[in-house]
Amino acid sequence: MKNALVIGASGGIGSAVAAALSARGVAVTGLSRSEDGLDVTDETSIRDALSALDGPFDLIFVATGALVIDGAEPEKTLKSVTAKAMADQFLLNTVGPSLVLKHAIPLLPRKGRAVFAALSARVGSIGDNGLGGWYSYRTAKAALNQMLHGAAIELGRTHKDLICVALHPGTVATEFTAKYADSHPTVPPEEAAGNLLRVIEGLDPAQSGGFYDWQGKEIPW
Repeated sequence: MKNALVIGASGGIGSAVAAALSARGVAVTGLSRSEDGLDVTDETSIRDALSALDGPFDLIFVATGALVIDGAEPEKTLKSVTAKAMADQFLLNTVGPSLVLKHAIPLLPRKGRAVFAALSARVGSIGDNGLGGWYSYRTAKAALNQMLHGAAIELGRTHKDLICVALHPGTVATEFTAKYADSHPTVPPEEAAGNLLRVIEGLDPAQSGGFYDWQGKEIPW
């Protein structure tokens, strides 16, 4: 791995991944809302930011997303579901990474191994959902998984060695999860970054389109 692009590089996981890559001698380009004005809910912002870059990148890592948007907490019951909360979740957690991928295609090599990875979440798994609730966030992440799976099929026709995946980082000790970790064991961002990079390094093109956890285990759709 020589060149990497990290989207959401100022966040807990994004900054840790960027730092871990840099420590390995990888040339890292980082983009974020707070430092670069990148708004992944605005296609013009994404297009302008990515068109200004010179590729190719053999890793594009998307670490954007949010669990709570405009104060809308994860829903415990159907009575709490609102159109706005669902639309906001879909825009940030599904549309954003999808448009990043759309505009990142020219930055990916057509030959040679490359990885496009976006952070998803185990709660986006339909098959693994035994608790219900968290409707908007779960649905947005499930939709992201579908987008990445479909994109992997299409891009596999032109980028034979590209690996396009959804990754679950585990419960990471960041501001993102502070109120919702409950009894779940958490890991610091630096440990999560190391876990995710080990998974990325171990993937092969046959696994493109998959959904994997921080241990490299496949998660059911």
